[in-house]
Amino acid sequence: MERKTKAETFIGFILRAKKYRVGLNSIASIKRANLIIVCRSAAENTINEGVSFAKKFHCPLIKTKERLLEDFINRPNAKVMAVTDKALAKALLDNIENDFVSVEQER
Repeated sequence: MERKTKAETFIGFILRAKKYRVGLNSIASIKRANLIIVCRSAAENTINEGVSFAKKFHCPLIKTKERLLEDFINRPNAKVMAVTDKALAKALLDNIENDFVSVEQER
């Protein structure tokens, strides 16, 4: 049995608590987000939309490194996700380890 990383565990908590939104249109309709996650396979325009959402909500933006976002959240073709809970977003950011990279660090 493969062990989950801490980041995967916190994403599981986020999913169970239903403190997230997936998709650009869904994220555009919310008033507040604490973290934006973009898939590594997302198109450049989608990444740019994620950056604009991060600026709009004044929150960090991270990108998956090796695995796809859909593998983390079990939703096919998921490219962008917003975490709406402050404590869970902070916990995920504190434990990103090797699963995610900050977009600011990548560019």
